[in-house]
Order: sequence, then structure tokens, then C-alpha cells
Amino acid sequence: MLSVTAAGPFLDWEEMTGQSAFVVDLVSIPIFSAIAGLITNWTGVIMLFAPVFFTGFYVPGLKSLFPFLPRKVQILPIFAPNGILGFQGFIPCRAEKMASLIVDMSIARIGSIRDFFEELGPSELADRLADAMRPNIRRLAEDIIESEHRNLWRSLPVAVQNQTLRTLDEKLPQISRRVFAKIGDNIGDLLNVKLMVVNHLRRNPGVLVGIIKGMGAPELRFMVRIGALGFVFGIPLALYISWVREAKPPGLSDIPMWLVVLTGAAIIGIVVNYLAVKVVFEPGEEKPRYRYLWKQGLFPKRQHEAAAEISYMLSREVMTVPNFANELLFGASGDKTALLIEEAVAEEVDQILTPLATFTARSLGIVNVGVLERKASIAAAELAPGLLSFDEFSDQRAKKIEVFATEKFRALPPHEFAEMLYSAIEQDAWLLYVHGGLLGVVVGAVHLLLFGW
Repeated sequence: MLSVTAAGPFLDWEEMTGQSAFVVDLVSIPIFSAIAGLITNWTGVIMLFAPVFFTGFYVPGLKSLFPFLPRKVQILPIFAPNGILGFQGFIPCRAEKMASLIVDMSIARIGSIRDFFEELGPSELADRLADAMRPNIRRLAEDIIESEHRNLWRSLPVAVQNQTLRTLDEKLPQISRRVFAKIGDNIGDLLNVKLMVVNHLRRNPGVLVGIIKGMGAPELRFMVRIGALGFVFGIPLALYISWVREAKPPGLSDIPMWLVVLTGAAIIGIVVNYLAVKVVFEPGEEKPRYRYLWKQGLFPKRQHEAAAEISYMLSREVMTVPNFANELLFGASGDKTALLIEEAVAEEVDQILTPLATFTARSLGIVNVGVLERKASIAAAELAPGLLSFDEFSDQRAKKIEVFATEKFRALPPHEFAEMLYSAIEQDAWLLYVHGGLLGVVVGAVHLLLFGW
């Protein structure tokens, strides 16, 4: 076994360079420490986001072994049901939890659901819905009525039929505005924004990845670059190794040098990861340099710019007209929305039908008004999501949401703003530190292989 540092199994670095073991250590250990830091932080950032969906393979016996593993191990993003071993990025793997944190740390802090609903412009939405439905209203009305009383409806004079449909067409904007007014009055009961966001991001983890990458791109690049600090931390490790080798202090000299190298490399891997997270997010408010050398975290310092970035992503990917419409009509409280639509239609139905048609319907039973009300509300609800697709109109609403959210985000205290991104990473930060320590050991082992101990 080699016992001379800087004399590896393949090369005698002292003889080849003409330098002492001390110089070889002082150069090689910091360089390898910098490499370890850069690789650690680079792969750590990648592991946060990729792969978006779980990728793995079947391992015989893993399904039986899994229940006996410690809970801390079971929650790692490396297991899938039925004995599948693989990996998924920390953030997409925790999509549901991360989405909940985004709501709690961001959306819930900048406004209520009523605020967002008002920014969508309910009056404009009502007019948009009415205009979009108008070309189909005659067909829609005829289908509703004929499906229940086809022969009797056709027995009405054509003039009465046409007048009924014309009145329906004229009153459509009024009905639509009444519906949206009722929705606005009850928006807190009809729309659970947290549930909407969590469900959307859970189904689309790639959107979550895009949001976090978009608002923290400069900070993520910095987290990789700061890994080069491993060079600085490698210098005291090299000095310590040389001192122990030359001075042979009692006790310390008995510790195997290979163990010192591996332990030091692991510590460096952990420290550069830890520093990367702390420098980016802490402190939220600017502090004197005697408390923090960097005075303020990079992300809260960039609040003005980052606020615009997260607002853009949220307004285009999450807080959109189609998402609001789908949640209102088909979400957890979709049945309540349908009842409100039905109520609004019922309040207008007597005015929609001409007096003659109303009299005929109720006197002779030609048209079942109750059925008409219910079917009209159901048909409108089913038609709405397609009408409120992400087109030019929805893009205009998104810009309003973006401006509103940007203003609110910029008004947040810096430490609260920093929590939005920090909360997404903090939950699994310990995994990054473990990853850093393990990679440090690997790089340290490579150094031992090349330079000996």
C-alpha cells in the first residue's frame, strides 16, 4: 500500500513535477475540491427539476423490501409502486406539496380570490360569453325545446317561435351579466383557488418546473457557480494534511489519511451546497456585513425583476381564464355554479319568452318551462369552457392578472417574497446536502486514486 502522499499508483507526481509533496497537495486538493463543488451544485440543481416524470426499472424483491425501509428512505423520489426503482426531480415529485406552498407563500399573500376574479373583468367575460354564444343561440334554444315537446313546439305559429328566439337573442347579454354577477357575489364559495392551482400543477408538473425555473433562473445559475468555492475550502484541507504528515501530532497522526481526505471532501461538498442555498435566500432584508458578508440574499435583492417573472408565469400558466372557467363549472363546487346559472336563467325566462309564448306554455303545457331552465343552464355551462379558451381575449385578461400580481409581489416584504422560492427548495434541502457529501466522497476517492495518501 502506498504511504507517501503525492505518489499515486500510476504516477509519481513529486518526481514528475519536481515539487514537494506539500506543493502537490496544495495545488491538487483545492483543484479537486473546486471540481467536487461545481459537480455537486450542478447535479444538485439538475436533480431539483429532472426528470419531470418518474423514470425507472423493475427490481425483483424491492416491493417486498420496501415496507421495512425507514420512513426517511421511503419518501425519497427513487421509488415507484410495484418494485420500481428510478428517479424523479425533487420538485415535480413533490408537485402537489410544492403547488400548495406556492399558493400559501405567493398567491394567497397578494390578494383574495375576489381580487383575481375582478381583475378577470366579469362584465367583459359576460359580454364575451354572450357574443360567443349568439351564433348558436337559435340552434341551442330549438334543441332544448324540441327535445321535450317537439310536436307541440312546432305547432306554435312561426311568428311566435321567431319572436321567442329573437327575444332570447336580445336578452342573452343581460342573462350572461346576471350569471357572472351571481358568480362574483358567491366567488368565495364557488372557487377554491388553492385546490385549482394544486390540481392543475399536479396534473402538469412541467408547468411547476417552468414557474420555479423562470422566477429563479439567475439564482440557480449562481448556485452552480458558487461550487467553485470548493477551491478555497480545499486549501485548509491540504495544509492540515501536510501538517499532520510532517508534524505527526499524537492522536491525529493515527487517523488514516485516506479517511481524512474522504471526510474533508464530503464536508466540502455539503458546505458548498449549504452556502449556495443560504447566499441565494438569506437574509431577506438587507443586513450589515458583520452579520452577513453578502448583506442580502440574491433572490430577495432581485425582487423587482423576479416579481415580474413569476407574475408572467402565473398569469399564463395557472391563473388563466380557461382554468378559472373549468374550476367554476367542473370543480369541487361545480354543482353550486350550475345552480346559480339555473337561478339566473329562471329569473329571466319570463322575459325571454314573449308574453304569448309564456301564456301558451303555462296554460297549455306546450313548453315545460322548468325543463327549459335546467337544460339552458346545463347547455351554457358545457359550452363555456370552449368559448373561454386561451385566445386573444384570454391573453388580454392574462395581462391584467400579470400587472396586478406584479404590483402586489413587489409590495411584499423582501423576506416574504424570498420564501416563495425558498419554500420549494427548503423541503428537500437535506437531500441536496447528502448528495453533496456523497459526491464529495467520490471525488475525494478519485484524488486518492491518482495522488495516493
